[in-house]
Amino acid sequence: MKDTIHSNETGKSSFDKIDTEKVFKALDLKKDSVFLDVGCGRGDYLLAAADYIGDKGFFYAIDKWEEGISKLKERADRKKIKNLEAVVGDISKNIPFENNSVDICLMAAVLHGLLRDKVLERTIQELKRVLKRSGRLAIIEWKKISGPPGPPIGIRVSWKEAAKFLEPYGFEIIKKSDVGEYFYLALFKQR
Repeated sequence: MKDTIHSNETGKSSFDKIDTEKVFKALDLKKDSVFLDVGCGRGDYLLAAADYIGDKGFFYAIDKWEEGISKLKERADRKKIKNLEAVVGDISKNIPFENNSVDICLMAAVLHGLLRDKVLERTIQELKRVLKRSGRLAIIEWKKISGPPGPPIGIRVSWKEAAKFLEPYGFEIIKKSDVGEYFYLALFKQR
C-alpha cells in the first residue's frame, strides 16, 4: 500500500540523523507514560522510548505502511515489549485509540507531509481527542534548510511555522531544541 503521507520516503527514518539523547532529555518521559508514535514507520523512536518508559507505561503506534508496522511488532517482540498496540491506519482519518489516553504523542518527520497533503486539520483533531488534557505533542521536523538529505525546502516547516499552524488548535510551544544537524524538536502543550 502506498502511503501518501510518507510518499517517496516510505520506510526511511529520520532516527539515524538525530541526537537521541537530546530528544529524550527534552521529552522527559516518565516510567508510567502512555506514548503514541504517529506515522511511526518501523518504530525506531518508539523502541528507543521503551528504554525510558519501561514496562510500567504503554505504547501506541500507527502508520499507513503495513510493512513498517510488521517490522515494529517483530522488533518489539525481540525486545520483549508486551505493552504495545501497533496498528495500520490513516492518522488523517482516525486514530483508533481511546479518548484522553495519551501522555505524549510524537510526530517525527510527519508534519510537512500532513501540510503538503492538506490533512493537518483532521489529524490534529484526532490527536487532541486521544491526548490527555495534560498531554504533550512532540514534533521532530526537518530544519528549513536546503538539502539533501530530506524533502525539498519548499515543503519543510520551521518550528515557528509549526507553532503558527498548531496555535488555532489550542497548542502552545513550551520548548524548542536542535536535535541534530538537520532536525529540530518542538514540544507543545494544550492551552
